[in-house]
Amino acid sequence: MSTTEPLLPAAGGGGATKAKSKGTRLCIDDALSMHAGEFGRWQLRHFVLVSAAWALEALHTMVIIFADREPAMACGLPGGRGCGDRCAGAAAGWEWADGAASSTVAEWGLVCGERYKVGLAQAVFFAGCMIGAGVFGHLSDSFLGRKGSLQVVCVLNATFGLLTALSPNYWAYAALRLLTGFSTGSVGVLAFVLATEPIGPSRRGAAGMSTFYFFSGGIAALAGVAALFPRSWRTLYVVTSLPSLAFVAAVAPFVSESPRWYLVRRRADDAMRVVRAIAAANGRCLPDDVTLKLDDEADEESSGKEESVDDASANSSSSSASSGSIVDVFRSRTTRARLVLSVVINLLSSVVYYGLSLNVVNLKTNLYVSVVANSLAEMPAYLLTALLLDRFGRKPLAIGTMLLSGAFCTAGSLIAGAGVMSVVRMACGVVGIFGMAATYNLLFIYTAELFPTVVRNAALGCTAQAAQMGAIVAPLVVVLGERVPFAVFGASGIVGGLLVFYLPETKNKPLYDTMAGLEEGEKSLLG
Repeated sequence: MSTTEPLLPAAGGGGATKAKSKGTRLCIDDALSMHAGEFGRWQLRHFVLVSAAWALEALHTMVIIFADREPAMACGLPGGRGCGDRCAGAAAGWEWADGAASSTVAEWGLVCGERYKVGLAQAVFFAGCMIGAGVFGHLSDSFLGRKGSLQVVCVLNATFGLLTALSPNYWAYAALRLLTGFSTGSVGVLAFVLATEPIGPSRRGAAGMSTFYFFSGGIAALAGVAALFPRSWRTLYVVTSLPSLAFVAAVAPFVSESPRWYLVRRRADDAMRVVRAIAAANGRCLPDDVTLKLDDEADEESSGKEESVDDASANSSSSSASSGSIVDVFRSRTTRARLVLSVVINLLSSVVYYGLSLNVVNLKTNLYVSVVANSLAEMPAYLLTALLLDRFGRKPLAIGTMLLSGAFCTAGSLIAGAGVMSVVRMACGVVGIFGMAATYNLLFIYTAELFPTVVRNAALGCTAQAAQMGAIVAPLVVVLGERVPFAVFGASGIVGGLLVFYLPETKNKPLYDTMAGLEEGEKSLLG
């Protein structure tokens, strides 16, 4: 991987500045770059522990592939012949190959006229994800914090997952999937922010891109677990829910809260404690006279104002910096435009990513092998994006990967699925999901860098909601036939790639803490 130039000093900070009697005041990026270390032993351990939560999200999200599958049916009459309409099920002599308890479809007869309920349960889950992403995104920016929010959603995930295994009927099952989605939708966002915020600017991009390996690994692990319990969907839900409790009990105690969250909440001592711990674990030394500041705080040395005026300014800054909501994002013209574009781009990429992923079930191959192959196929996309991220920047890479996916999906829509050409169309789909997996990965780090710390999780929560909306739409697109879905995915990829042109590049730019810092920083860069 190429060496990345450090990000520019945060707006208002200008790097290290000396106070007359209180030493050096640094923003967190400068403290990490100059003293504590950008990605040392502490950050590596913390990154791995927190990112493990991505595997939990994969378990709760993708378990529906196996729990709601339609098992093979066999005629139970003597000689295996003479059975009636398959839609009549057992009444016509048909039996489920793996037993009636093997899936929700088999247990509740979700076939033929009832088949829509399978898609409904999936849509309901993603609807819950959409709601929960916004709720917990706001809570993690406010009093609950990144770590606290992650612990809460993991406990809820486990609770609702275990209750799902006890569902007496389909409607109770769908309701519990809604609740599970409510707590699952924010796991990835929370883990991403908590894992990357303590990392220095020149390493943050590559680290952020690496979080998706844990999600793909979780999908592959799920396929292995599901293969061990093919005859009981209820047992599968129990097995996939328990790891969330294990995470809270065995991993969370060794995870630190984000120093950036501490700082914007005016808990400077806690923020400094974390930064000093980072420095100590990395074998570095943080000078005793160093203190932390937000990126929009003026330094005392350059300020010729009276102390009373400084105190009033600090109190005002505290009020605006310690809390933020989506309303604050819309008040600023800069962040408002960024949020609208990010929402649309994330929605389109989600339609393509989940749509192409769902097409795996139409290959009529071994389901477990197909899911593993699909998850492993995404990993080269993550690696390639991580390698090229700091060489070409976020914007060109996002444009290129979305257009690549869109172009091949469009080509797939023009190819008839017969004979050898069906293989060619499948190859177009593979390239399409390769490009969109890279985009999906990239958008997390790109979107996070577009917004300041005080509203970052609220903004990410909105884009996550948009992505969940795309996930709801994707199954509806897949059922349109063989070629129409490819056309929709192609158009979505191309439109999304063109919209990225209107977003700014964030490579080697500061990760701002406050709205004022972002505004001043953008003005200084333009000036």
